[in-house]
Amino acid sequence: MSSPADDSAADGSQRKLPFVAFVLAVGTFLMGSTEFVVAGLLPEVADDLDVSVSRAGLLITVFAAGMIVGSPAMAIATLRLPRRSTLVLALVVFALGHVAAALSSSFAVVLVSRVVTALATGAFWCVAAVVATTAAGPSATSRALGLLMGGLTVANVVGVPLGSWLGQVSDWRGPFWVLAVLSAGAASVVGRFIPDEPKRQPPSVRAEFAALRQLRVWSVLGFIALLMGGVLATYSYISPLLTERAGVPAGAVPLVLAGYGLGAVLGTAIGGRVGDARPLATMIASAATTTLILLLLVFLSTTAVTTVALVTLLGVAGFASSPVLGALVVRFAGSAPTLAAALSSASSNVGVTIGSWAAGLALASSLRQAGPPLVGTVAAALTAVPLTALALMRATRSEAPTPLPEAVADQSVEAQKPGQCLTDS
Repeated sequence: MSSPADDSAADGSQRKLPFVAFVLAVGTFLMGSTEFVVAGLLPEVADDLDVSVSRAGLLITVFAAGMIVGSPAMAIATLRLPRRSTLVLALVVFALGHVAAALSSSFAVVLVSRVVTALATGAFWCVAAVVATTAAGPSATSRALGLLMGGLTVANVVGVPLGSWLGQVSDWRGPFWVLAVLSAGAASVVGRFIPDEPKRQPPSVRAEFAALRQLRVWSVLGFIALLMGGVLATYSYISPLLTERAGVPAGAVPLVLAGYGLGAVLGTAIGGRVGDARPLATMIASAATTTLILLLLVFLSTTAVTTVALVTLLGVAGFASSPVLGALVVRFAGSAPTLAAALSSASSNVGVTIGSWAAGLALASSLRQAGPPLVGTVAAALTAVPLTALALMRATRSEAPTPLPEAVADQSVEAQKPGQCLTDS
């Protein structure tokens, strides 16, 4: 006899994802492009704005910091607004932030514009995650979030490399203008295709905070911060690692970034497919493999071929658990998932902020280009702490059953037994 987890996984593999999830993935594609397009343009930005490369890296750090504050703050601020209006408004502010950056020659103004776009990104992501999972239903939660994460990873395949190429052949401001135009267009598309919301009980801020009392939620958030911090701290300074240490020509950097992005797409697809049935195993495999790859980058990144291969594999391993993590946070939060979904995005950027800051210090130290992957190795290895906590909770079944999320309130309670979403078949 199959278990509910097995049935749920089977249903998720057969059911087609709703069109709304694909529309929202367009927005996550644009926002994924803007966060890391700077990583491939750090030398150009630093030269034009008359700052050091490590200081230019603050453009990545402050974006992540803005997401930390912006995701939960915007989730609460927009809780009672119609979700479609929130999504459209976020994209409009996102576009205006890019216009401001493209028009300025002041590093300080560009920094502020990055914070503004980060706030808009946080607002978009937390609402998009809830809308997509609600539309997909409980049997396809990981797949829906995998599609949203796919927007981010396709951004690494297409958006970031193309943005880097455009910035190198023209000016670093070119990608910012393109993103401004595309996000304005995306606002129109989202406004047209996101359906009106069905009548629902007014959201409760108190319920959103009460949903965060579970230790399981914070264990997953800690895992996200450490794993993403390790991967993206290294990625933030990938350009100097490739060109100055591995000897990759500057013109080939966009191709390497595309390889990393393709790996991330593959990893996200794998995680989205197997994560509903085997979430804990997926998390363990992703964390262990990522730690090993980052450690190998510390010692073996002196040759171009080896470095390119490891960077590609880093995309696969680092993003394999992403859809699983988002799904678990939403499930564990129960009937008030909006703030928890926002915190999953914020926790990733906590890792990016601290990790990229530490990686910048390591880059400026005697470790030089080997410093960022060493910082990433330590962060990824520390995921063993939240993984151990989750495994112990699964073994003891010490926590009470999680309330049903809004998306599955009309589904059978039988499919949500205590601890089930951490049960590996």
